[in-house]
Amino acid sequence: MAVTRAQQPVATTSLPLPVRTRLAHPALLLTGILLVALNMRACLAAVSPMVGEIQRTFGLSATASGLITTVPVLFQGVGAPLTPRLTRRFGTERVVLGAVLVLGAGVLLRVLPSVAALYAGCVVIGVAIAVLNVSMPGLVKREFPDRAAAMTGVYSTTMLVGATLAAGLSVPLEHALGGGWQASLGTWSLLALIAAVAWLPQVLRSRQERAAASGAAASGAAASGAAAPAGPAAGRVAGRVAEKPIEGIWRSPMAWQISLFMGISSLLVYTLVAWMPTILADHGMDRGEAGLVFAFSNLVQVAGAFLVPLLAGRMTRQRGLAVAMAGLNGLGIALLLIAPVSGAWVSATILGVAQGGSLGLGLAFIVLRTGSAAGAAQLGGMSQAVGYLVAAAGPVGAGALHQLTGGWTATLVLMLVLATVVGAAGWGAGRNRTLG
Repeated sequence: MAVTRAQQPVATTSLPLPVRTRLAHPALLLTGILLVALNMRACLAAVSPMVGEIQRTFGLSATASGLITTVPVLFQGVGAPLTPRLTRRFGTERVVLGAVLVLGAGVLLRVLPSVAALYAGCVVIGVAIAVLNVSMPGLVKREFPDRAAAMTGVYSTTMLVGATLAAGLSVPLEHALGGGWQASLGTWSLLALIAAVAWLPQVLRSRQERAAASGAAASGAAASGAAAPAGPAAGRVAGRVAEKPIEGIWRSPMAWQISLFMGISSLLVYTLVAWMPTILADHGMDRGEAGLVFAFSNLVQVAGAFLVPLLAGRMTRQRGLAVAMAGLNGLGIALLLIAPVSGAWVSATILGVAQGGSLGLGLAFIVLRTGSAAGAAQLGGMSQAVGYLVAAAGPVGAGALHQLTGGWTATLVLMLVLATVVGAAGWGAGRNRTLG
C-alpha cells in the first residue's frame, strides 16, 4: 500500500531548530552583510590621501606611486573569475569569511617597511575584494530573492559610505595615532576583523543546515517514502545542491553588455578618482577647493547608489535608467570640459549621482538578469573580471594622454565617447530577460 502525503513522517522536528533560528536571525545576517560591505572599498579609499607620504618614504617615482591604487583594481579583475568555483566548492559563507580575513591580512602586509610588501599587500587586497565583489550578489540573490535589487542598493551604498569614511579619516587617524601613514592604514585591518566576527554566525548556520540536510537525507533513505524536510533552511540547502552554472555565459551578448556597462562605468569613475582634483587645479582652482569638490562628489555617490537599485527593482526593464546614468555621466564630463572651474560644483553633483547610480545599477543587473545564486555568482565573476581589467586602464591611459597632448581636453572628449558606449551597453543590459 502506498504511503499518502498525510501519512508521511515529518522530518523537520528532528532538526536543531532553536539554535538555527537564532543564527539565522535577519538582523544578524544584515549586520554581517553591512560590515563586510564597509570593508569592500574602505582600504582602497584610505590609501589615496597617503600616496604622497608613501612616495616620500620609499622614494618612489610618480608612475610607481600610481601603481599603489592601480594594482588592487587590476587584481580585482584577475581574481573575479576564480570566485564561482570557490563558492561551489566551499560554500558562499565560508568563502566570504576567508576573503574578509585575507583582506585584513593584506592591509597589514601593505604597511610593512618594504616596497615588496607594499605591492604584495596591494595584490592580496585586490584579490580579496574581487572574491567579495563576486560572492555578495549571489548571496543577496539567495537570501533576499524578492528584494534582491533593494538589498543590492543597501550594500552598494554601504560600500561607498565605507570609502567616504576611510578617505575622510585617514589623515586624522595619522595625527591621532602618531605612527605615520603605517599606523593609519593598518587600523583598517580592525574593521576587517570586526566584520569576520560578525560573519561567523552565518558560517555556523550554513554548517548546521548542511548537517541537518545530510541527516534528513539519511533518514529518508532508511524510511521508504519519507518526505524531505521542509522550510527555508531545507530550501536553501536544496538550492545550493540543485543550482548549476549558466552554460555558455562568455558567449552571451547580454552578459557582455552587462560587463561593458560595469567596466566602462568603472573606468570613468577610477579615471576621475585619479585625476579630477588635478584637472580642476590645472584650470586655476585652488587645490584645497578642488579636494572639497572631489569629496563632495564622492558623498553624492551614496545617494545614487541607494536610490537607483531601488528604482531598478521596481521596473521590468531598466533600459531608460541605464541610458539616464550614461547621460548624466556625459553631462558631468561635458561641464568639466566647458566650464571646469565655474561649473565644478554642479559637475560634481551630476557625476556623483551618475557614478553611484551606475555602480548600484551594474550590481543590480547581476541579480535581476539571473535566476539563481549560482548564476548571479557566475555573471558577477565575468562582469567584474572584464569590468576591473577595463577600469584599471583608465587612470594610466588618462595620464598618458595628458602627457602626450599637454592638456585634459582629449582625455575628457574620449570619456564623453565612452559615456555613449555605456548608454548603448546599458540599453542591451536593461532588457527584461534572464540568463540561464
